[in-house]
Amino acid sequence: MSELFGTLPDGTPVHRWTLERAGVRVRVLSYGGIVQSVEVPDRDGHVADVVLGFADLDGYLAHPEPYLGALVGRYANRIAGGRFPLDGVTYSLAQNNAPNSLHGGERGFDKRVWDVEPIEHGLRLSRVSAHGEEGFPGRLDVTATYTLDESGALRFVYEATTDAPTVVNLTNHSYFDLGGAGSAGGAGGHELRLAASRFTPVDGDLIPTGALDDVAGTRFDFREARKVGSGYDHNFVLDKGVTPAAVEIAELHDPASGRVLTVATTEPGIQLYTGEHLADPFAPGAGIALETQHFPDSPNRPEFPSTELRPGDTYRSETVYGFSAR
Repeated sequence: MSELFGTLPDGTPVHRWTLERAGVRVRVLSYGGIVQSVEVPDRDGHVADVVLGFADLDGYLAHPEPYLGALVGRYANRIAGGRFPLDGVTYSLAQNNAPNSLHGGERGFDKRVWDVEPIEHGLRLSRVSAHGEEGFPGRLDVTATYTLDESGALRFVYEATTDAPTVVNLTNHSYFDLGGAGSAGGAGGHELRLAASRFTPVDGDLIPTGALDDVAGTRFDFREARKVGSGYDHNFVLDKGVTPAAVEIAELHDPASGRVLTVATTEPGIQLYTGEHLADPFAPGAGIALETQHFPDSPNRPEFPSTELRPGDTYRSETVYGFSAR
């Protein structure tokens, strides 16, 4: 079911949709494809919202930079210097994370109103990103399907086609606090396991150097579950690589509530961001983002898995967030 959630300054209405299945309740906004809330039970059956979000549209408009729960694109994460080459042409983008472009630019997919169609156990969001939008080439026809499966897992399937060569990298930017959004102490005490033996080290502007470093003996080693802590905004190279079907690659566990989040994806990387730059009304470290993705700055790194999309091909990416308690 849907309801009016608010109105943008230009008069465009924003609606909120509620999905519910297997004890999980998810609320999604047409603005930015935002996952506003995800309510799940703990080990004792007590239900809480486990993602950070705002109660009203004004909150999202006043605080856009955390990208809370948003669908980000055309290119999730950073592109160095706000430019990239493709077929002999260099394209310039907004340097909204100076000197880099971040999450699609000044007005990326997270700040657009999507068309929303209800489907069985879910929603199909769609929009057309015009040639030249935020500097990216090619008209991009995008669909994002959000569904709850029989276990209550939240599945995202992104698909896109283009009429000219372009680059695409889409993700969901939810911040998780499995103790319940706003819980005392935030999410730093959660335990994380990641099936990633390497990561992409970055320079001072958080752009990958091009190296793929081994996690062994470093603070980036989450191959065995351990407390997350703080200080991460890094891409991990998933051992499985790009896969045609989603493969489980991560588990986040809150020992206090017993809630467990599993992450499965087709993507070759995942960005672990521990939310140090979250600000009022949220405290730094209040939530953990696990953004499935291709690697940052891939359009400038031919040695990384390619993010190019060409006419006649279809971009497809799938990520599944599963919820349980123990």
